[in-house]
Amino acid sequence: MFGGLKVLVTGCSGFLGPWLCQRLLDDGASVVGADIMFDERSRIHDLSGKVDQIRLDVQDFEAVNRLLSEKKIEFVFHLAAQAIVGVALEQPLETISVNVMGTSNILECARRLAAGGRPLKGILVASSDKAYGDQENLPYLEDAPMMGRFPYDVSKSCADLISRSYFHSFGLPICITRCGNLFGAGDLNFSRIVPGTIRSCLQGERPVIRSDGSLIRDYIYVQDAAVAMFLIGNTMLEDDTIFGEAFNISNDKPLSVIEIVDEIRAAMHRVDLVPVIENTARGEIKAQYLSSKRLRQRLGWAPQFTLREGLLQTIPWYEKHCRSENARAPQR
Repeated sequence: MFGGLKVLVTGCSGFLGPWLCQRLLDDGASVVGADIMFDERSRIHDLSGKVDQIRLDVQDFEAVNRLLSEKKIEFVFHLAAQAIVGVALEQPLETISVNVMGTSNILECARRLAAGGRPLKGILVASSDKAYGDQENLPYLEDAPMMGRFPYDVSKSCADLISRSYFHSFGLPICITRCGNLFGAGDLNFSRIVPGTIRSCLQGERPVIRSDGSLIRDYIYVQDAAVAMFLIGNTMLEDDTIFGEAFNISNDKPLSVIEIVDEIRAAMHRVDLVPVIENTARGEIKAQYLSSKRLRQRLGWAPQFTLREGLLQTIPWYEKHCRSENARAPQR
């Protein structure tokens, strides 16, 4: 259990970070949340006074090393990343630097701590289903090769491989998670299909689909993913035989983009808002989805929310968020 442990969550003010921080706090952990910036709209501010919030650029090796040492960190959940596929196409070098070198810095600092006699108890690295790249055999299993092709995918493939290299080469206590598309309260990247569609429906506008609508993906409620991350981390504290392993996190029910948009429209009673299909997306894999069989069988995890239940938990947050945004907008 994490009770009493000093736990670092990088990327804490992103989408998944606050959910994981809350779960760790509930377990009695002393949580240090690090991020390069703290958006005032992030759910991490709901945990002010509970999470020790530190500004950190994971690309800065010395800053990472100083934080791990001075805060006496015992376990790391490494979530920090440039997480938007479209941004990666526009800023490939920055994406590679953050996702690859940022991960490498965390691992190298942990290696040096271990060499100095203060090993971490565990490092859980958040990879992605995108790390698998475009493969014929679906769903992806954890032993499939890393075959990223486009900038974001490649950055995740590399970070994933480097993480396992540090386990095999230096014996660091590492595990990796590969998640499908997360949705839920707190995702402020409206270029993503779920929050973007919800906002469009709230504004009475037709949802926009950048692809042709046929792309197939996993969609998993963020709270289920946070519980999975916590469970894997907790198991690492008790069972070192899982070190070096990767775990897919999925509800094992892939949907096309048009299907997820239809689910949202139905949940919001806006089936009248027919989607606009732009078919302009590039650098997208046609179909990618995961099998979570290993996680279910080895650790006993299972999602607690169906897609519809997750959406019904999510939509009220965006209703409140959009009202707040509209109230702050300058009046004309």
